[in-house]
Amino acid sequence: MGYKNVAFIPVRGGSKSIPLKNIKNINGRPLVYWVLDAAGSSKYIDRVYVSTDSTNIRDMVNAYGNDKVEIIGRSLGTAGDKSTTESAMLEFAYKYDFENVILIQATSPLTDTGDIDRGFKKLFFEGYDSILSVTRQKRFIWEDGQDGYIPVNYDYRKRPMRQEFEGYFVENGAFYITSRDKLLKSGNRLSGRIGTIEMNEETYFEIDEPADWIIVEELLKRKKNGSNFDINKRFGKIKLLITDSDGVLTDGGMYYSEDGNELKKFNTRDGMGVQILKELGIDTIIITGENVELVKNRAIKLGIKEYYIGIKDKGSLVKKIAQERKLGLEQIAYIGDDINDLEAIKIVGLGCSVLDGVEKVKQAAVYITKAKGGEGALREVAEMIMKNKDTR
Repeated sequence: MGYKNVAFIPVRGGSKSIPLKNIKNINGRPLVYWVLDAAGSSKYIDRVYVSTDSTNIRDMVNAYGNDKVEIIGRSLGTAGDKSTTESAMLEFAYKYDFENVILIQATSPLTDTGDIDRGFKKLFFEGYDSILSVTRQKRFIWEDGQDGYIPVNYDYRKRPMRQEFEGYFVENGAFYITSRDKLLKSGNRLSGRIGTIEMNEETYFEIDEPADWIIVEELLKRKKNGSNFDINKRFGKIKLLITDSDGVLTDGGMYYSEDGNELKKFNTRDGMGVQILKELGIDTIIITGENVELVKNRAIKLGIKEYYIGIKDKGSLVKKIAQERKLGLEQIAYIGDDINDLEAIKIVGLGCSVLDGVEKVKQAAVYITKAKGGEGALREVAEMIMKNKDTR
């Protein structure tokens, strides 16, 4: 009897640019361990297969110590310098019984479980035949034309500002999902109606050359979580969630009615997030630098009894709240998006930034949500807390 969803991670031993790179330590751990964390923690993946031709890699994966992970062989014909990944996938598909497969590249250690789970959800519920991971790039592309070089994705006469430029999607090589039947029929990791999962901008980098290694290792250090297990423990410790309002519960936009009254756009999913936390015995508090009656009204509607408006020094207030509630700062989560949230994010145990937060906030955060502000970021954090509540 086969599994429903499996992960396939090809790791050959013959890398030329970085010898045995798949088991070389990066940020203190073998490279392949990072994607084993992500795949092993996914609620959708039933089995993780690591395909290798190397005894050294086999021994290192065995030392990882997860019953969900199985090491399988890889023939010489699929492990050469010119062998395609498809050849290894097809060899695997002919030998093993499963329904769906996610190809995960060990050279993309910034991949996390949330990205993978979103990929499976899109495959199952949005009518796609296959899924690939992408990241958004905001670069201006030129190509050689008949009368000189010409721009591909913008008009140089109307050069857009970065914040107004939607950019374009590129494959980041992190993962691909398809069914066994479609893989065998097409001979390709992608076929039919193809969907994409947008990952964080830094996941653009995958390790092919020594320079990539330096960049990715620094990005892993900035994540500060060491492994999915460590960050899950942080989520599991949370007993209080504090959030900013504008840019987190809203999209940060300023809307006005015909009468000139200011309006705010909130997301109903965050309301359910507050309810999830309440059922876990975890309170939600709003701290905002704004002095807007709309924030107060939203807090009351959500059943949030404690909210603070017009606050400039959020870090000091967070410390005061912790003392009053007799909580350690490591038991508090804070979600923010801008510089005035920075101190609060740094001092709590689970500092979170929304996906479209400013760069300094994202660098300081332990967790960056997949959702942008106003698109259910609080709900995402609430679900992560609920998922890991047993590790408190």
